[in-house]
Amino acid sequence: MERAPGTAPGTGTAPGTGTASGTAPGRWAATACVVTGASRGFGRSLARLLAPQLGPGSVLLLLARSAAALAELAAELRAGATGSDTGSDAGSGGLRVQCVAADLGCEEGLRRAGAALRELLQDASFGRLLLVNNAGSLGDISKSFLDLTDLEEINTYFSFNISSALCLTSTALRAFGARPGCSRTVVNISSLCALEPFPSWALYCSGKAARDMMFRVLALEEPGVRVLNYAPGPLDTDMQLLARTRTGDAGMRQHFQRLHEKEQLIDSSVSAQKLLRLLQEDSFPSGAHVDFFDI
Repeated sequence: MERAPGTAPGTGTAPGTGTASGTAPGRWAATACVVTGASRGFGRSLARLLAPQLGPGSVLLLLARSAAALAELAAELRAGATGSDTGSDAGSGGLRVQCVAADLGCEEGLRRAGAALRELLQDASFGRLLLVNNAGSLGDISKSFLDLTDLEEINTYFSFNISSALCLTSTALRAFGARPGCSRTVVNISSLCALEPFPSWALYCSGKAARDMMFRVLALEEPGVRVLNYAPGPLDTDMQLLARTRTGDAGMRQHFQRLHEKEQLIDSSVSAQKLLRLLQEDSFPSGAHVDFFDI
């Protein structure tokens, strides 16, 4: 199976906040950083890399369904920032980490997450907003297109994978506002599936394609917001385990099995490092789809 072609054309222009030389700048001062789906996999790896990048006055808000996994990650990040686990939101000059356990696929979870965002972003001291929409699911990949007849199942999938990302992003941008001299960046964790159809993956491909287009529209409507669709590549995660064991289409299932057997899956931290570099350099066209293999 071929990988998609290179970077898609963006719908905006970079506002000149990157570094022309390509070298990574220093830590980001006073950043409100939000990562959804942070409790495991790519989101967890990315949170670990973002934490040291956040300078004084910053807050890292972690969103996921598992309260226990979030608490464990938060304790690890605080310990790394302060040299000891203080057990509080902030150590002495250390990183402030907040956790919100919420199921973004249901109204109550989305309300809880939205309320946490509004409370956090009312703080006028932040000079930067970074929102990473990472939360997502595969859906029932054992089913073919013709098996997808249950409206509730379909709506539940799209509610979690599309609607919640739209609502959270709109809430965050409205709460933060267009502050003079401040930067706003929104990242959508995309996929090759946003560009290429995979048999047995009708829900996942549709969801990823819709999210890409949704964020391209955001880039067009809001030229002051930096928007990136980042496809992290075939990651060695629980999702890939499902892909190679549960995919209904035999050819697709064998393709993922071969990737695993030939050790061609990508470690989450390696892909997260590439995303961090993109954010540090900040030279991508706003709205662009950038694949791991393009960097």
